[in-house]
Amino acid sequence: MSKLHIKKGDTVYVNSGEDKGKTGRVLEVLVAKNRAIVEGVNIVSKHAKPNAQNPNGGIEKKEASIHLSKLNLVDPKTGKPTRIGRKEDSKGKLVRYAKKSGEVIK
Repeated sequence: MSKLHIKKGDTVYVNSGEDKGKTGRVLEVLVAKNRAIVEGVNIVSKHAKPNAQNPNGGIEKKEASIHLSKLNLVDPKTGKPTRIGRKEDSKGKLVRYAKKSGEVIK
């Protein structure tokens, strides 16, 4: 399996779909499904039955997963979406970098 270009905690830009143009922080990456859950993006309404934590039940708004192909990393230097590459740093460790600015992504 190849490495994914997005990790938990990254700030991403949505390229397509209903939420096109939004940015958010990645909360979780679902590796097997090639999907990610992004804060404030792809909000769905989920009907919840009454239970001990939520005695009234009702409708909850929560983030659903979005396919990784619809996401681009936000360049830390310019704040615009960019593709990423991998290269070795001076210590020989593989690091991710923004293709547009060349900035190393932490």
